[in-house]
Amino acid sequence: MARAQDGREVLDSGDNSGPAEPVDIEAEMNGFETGADGCRFSMDVNLIRTGCDELQAVDIRDTMRSRNVVVAGLGRSGLAAARLLRFLGAEVTVTDTRERDLLAVNIARLPDGTGIETGGHPVSLLDDAETVVVSPGISLDQPFFASAAERGIEVIGEMELAFRVLRPFGIPWVAVTGTNGKSTTTTLIHLILTGAGQRVITGGNIGTPISDEVLRVLEEGSAGALDHVVVEVSSFQLESIRDFAPSVAAVLNVTPDHLDRYDGLGGYVEAKARIFMNQTAADRLVLNLDDPVVRRTGEQAASEPFYFSTKERVRGAYVRDGLICVDTGGGEVVISSIRDLGMKGAHNTENALAASLVASLCGADADAVRSVLSGFRGLEHRMEFVAEIDGVGFYNDSKGTNIGAVTKSLEGLQDGVVLILGGRDKGGDFTPLREYMDGRVRGLVVIGEAGGKILGQLGGVAPSAEAEDMADAVAKAFSMARPGDVVLLSPGCASFDMFEDFEHRGRVFKESVTRLKEVRVAGSARGKRHET
Repeated sequence: MARAQDGREVLDSGDNSGPAEPVDIEAEMNGFETGADGCRFSMDVNLIRTGCDELQAVDIRDTMRSRNVVVAGLGRSGLAAARLLRFLGAEVTVTDTRERDLLAVNIARLPDGTGIETGGHPVSLLDDAETVVVSPGISLDQPFFASAAERGIEVIGEMELAFRVLRPFGIPWVAVTGTNGKSTTTTLIHLILTGAGQRVITGGNIGTPISDEVLRVLEEGSAGALDHVVVEVSSFQLESIRDFAPSVAAVLNVTPDHLDRYDGLGGYVEAKARIFMNQTAADRLVLNLDDPVVRRTGEQAASEPFYFSTKERVRGAYVRDGLICVDTGGGEVVISSIRDLGMKGAHNTENALAASLVASLCGADADAVRSVLSGFRGLEHRMEFVAEIDGVGFYNDSKGTNIGAVTKSLEGLQDGVVLILGGRDKGGDFTPLREYMDGRVRGLVVIGEAGGKILGQLGGVAPSAEAEDMADAVAKAFSMARPGDVVLLSPGCASFDMFEDFEHRGRVFKESVTRLKEVRVAGSARGKRHET
């Protein structure tokens, strides 16, 4: 392990940030192609177009070469930011409050030459810093970021970084936010646009940091050929944007969430509204007309509004006589019957409307939209069917991390539900679930740190039990259920008290269901042998 001049540890490195070679414009002319907007771009990773009036070749790495950047947080986003920055020639130091042994896997994936500081965010790291890139899970209220602001050091997020890096290529961005349905809608948009023949990269809160995708296309030399960048954006990510300006932005819904981070619903709504703060009249904004909070918030935007609604005809996407229709001003186009959608449930109809509208605004034809909506069955951990045991169905909705998500999932089910609820509380109020549970939920099993609070707020709605772990929760839920019932994991809470993340929680649930099924099958086989 080598050390920087200030004594910090760095990974041994070959220097990738040397001086740029001079570019011969005439020699590069044959390497340029014409983009969709008529500008010419280079397929060479090192060259970007700087305007349509005059062809110029600029080394994209000059934008960050030798710039001192501190990356706060070494999770997925922080790792992606560090890798992109090192590729661009920046001097990078990553810092994380966790100890080194807990970060070993991600440290091993850092590029050579990256400085590493663990166990805290020492203010001394700011002495030479020119930019700080913060991971979305880190609150900006920490003293480290206040010190950066006092010194005039810009603090941005990983998504803002990726946006700035690609900005010279002139690629339109599509951004989706909302409390629920973001990942499904973002995935649908990606599938529709690629099905329509467009070249697209997708990332963000959906799981793959967009900086990883940006790095990939830069390394391939294909960035200039992209038609769209599609991102799912959380409220945490929106806190740290500065210039981020999607050409098309969508706000799906807003219900209380992350109230452990925000000062009430108003603070959460303000964070969501940042998605359109840099849009202009030339950009488009897609809003859920049926959500009064979204409708009111969108009135602040400068961009051109379009709407989706399950209740009335709008300029955008809507339901008419059981049909999903789109009309952006050129006349109605029928996309699909609701009964032909591959995803079921009222919330998925909303997701389909939003995706159809956004994709249409991005130039996708009706056939491409129709094909995806009929074939897509949904994402893992989102109302995912796991198995049936003795007539009882098990569904994994581990992504249901807030009360609004739980209500949407319950709305899509009939009576006979045994609900597994709980985890780490995010400051939510569980009492609104009472009206959705009454007459629909047969039993309630609570897990995790919020179990006591949930029982206190929902006691008496249905028979209830506390579980020690997920396997115990699955067993107790199954004991409450009858043939024809559904056991639903829709926690309404964060997962970090018992699991690495919601995906880990969902996998453990599915593993517990699988083990229960194996035990039941083995027991049935033994019973049959005894009978003979």
